[in-house]
Amino acid sequence: MRKKERSRKEKRGGCLKYFLYLFFAMIIFSAFSGPGGNKASSKEETKTSAKTNVSANSPVTSSAVEKTEEKPKEEPVQNHKEEPVQDQFIVYFIDVGQGDASLITCDGHSMLIDGGHSKESNKIYSFLKNRGINHLDYIVATHPDDDHVGGLAGALNYASVDTALSPVSSDDSKSFKNFKKYLDKQGVEITVPAFGDNYPLGDSTVTILGPTEIVDSDNNNSIVLKVTHGENSILFTGDAENKEEYDIIYADADIESTVLKIAHHGSASSTSGDWLNAVNPTVAVISCGMNNEYGHPTSEILDRLKERGIQTFRTDLHGDITIYDQDGILVYEIEKNQDADVFVPGFIPVEDSGTPSIQELGPIEENNVSGDESITRRQGTEIVPEKHEMDYIVNFKTGKFHYPDCRGVKQMKESNKRYVTCDRQELLNQGYESCGICHP
Repeated sequence: MRKKERSRKEKRGGCLKYFLYLFFAMIIFSAFSGPGGNKASSKEETKTSAKTNVSANSPVTSSAVEKTEEKPKEEPVQNHKEEPVQDQFIVYFIDVGQGDASLITCDGHSMLIDGGHSKESNKIYSFLKNRGINHLDYIVATHPDDDHVGGLAGALNYASVDTALSPVSSDDSKSFKNFKKYLDKQGVEITVPAFGDNYPLGDSTVTILGPTEIVDSDNNNSIVLKVTHGENSILFTGDAENKEEYDIIYADADIESTVLKIAHHGSASSTSGDWLNAVNPTVAVISCGMNNEYGHPTSEILDRLKERGIQTFRTDLHGDITIYDQDGILVYEIEKNQDADVFVPGFIPVEDSGTPSIQELGPIEENNVSGDESITRRQGTEIVPEKHEMDYIVNFKTGKFHYPDCRGVKQMKESNKRYVTCDRQELLNQGYESCGICHP
């Protein structure tokens, strides 16, 4: 019995010694491994942290991650122009010279409003291509004038489209026929929207506010539409003039908007004081060409914007203008000339014929040009250019002058016509504008 008890005690003692040896071995192993023993997991944590710090809108590359590992406090460079952020509400006012073109993207959906002159087709094509937008939910021709519809052919050569909106389904102008030709190739028919129609664009809504009726003026038949995204909205106006503005106001439409695209490139025939009061914008955008022959934007319009404290951007000064929604706040980016004085009106450049610019024009003189119809002529104090008198038809209601054989003349009411024989510059100096169809 004693031998058996001794044998059990020896076994228990051996087990105890074994566990003691194992315990001391673990302590010694831990001491030798030291603080660097967990290096692999530490690196993995750093790498994960670096990826988290990179903005979702910025391209993540291996080099960007390595830099973040070396300098974890350094913020990565964000460049939104490198790739489109199609899940964000973005509006691009594209600089197409003396014309209009705007692109809206929202939640991967896109709408193009106008495309500038026909010569801007390549720019519109490249603008879409550079942002990877090869499909448009909507393409809008606000009216048939070349400085609005011309460049849309470039868009249709790159992108497919679901819906085409226009105030008319046909027109005799070459630019509009070209627009329709490329729509036909895609099997898309033109939709003429009605006042109050709504169209979805991602989580934003497009509402048609004009025209309320079809009249004998292309400008006053312009599609006017409001894009609403959350608490913000942007109002696009084409070349709508005072008549269409008042028609929309009297229709009791909801036109109050955060941003207003100024109509008709800042012409005095649009953007009345009543219109500005009704829209009540915080920001205005004017699309016009540098040193354009019309003197856009005019001092009348700029004074109204300045008096109301409306922040103003211009494509002739700022190039492409981008507005995007960042957590409910609209952020504005311009391409150039951050410190430009936006309230200096456009001017008529000196022509090769010696015509003085608007700043050089001297005193006003009355000049009876046709019967009892008189227009005002400004004569330069030093240079009097040679006059080239022509026959024109002036529409005193729209403020435009035309060649007598212009198709637009046939659509005019006789009571709105004025027949004049004078030099073209005299009409421009008086404030009349050249017809966008016959370009006198």
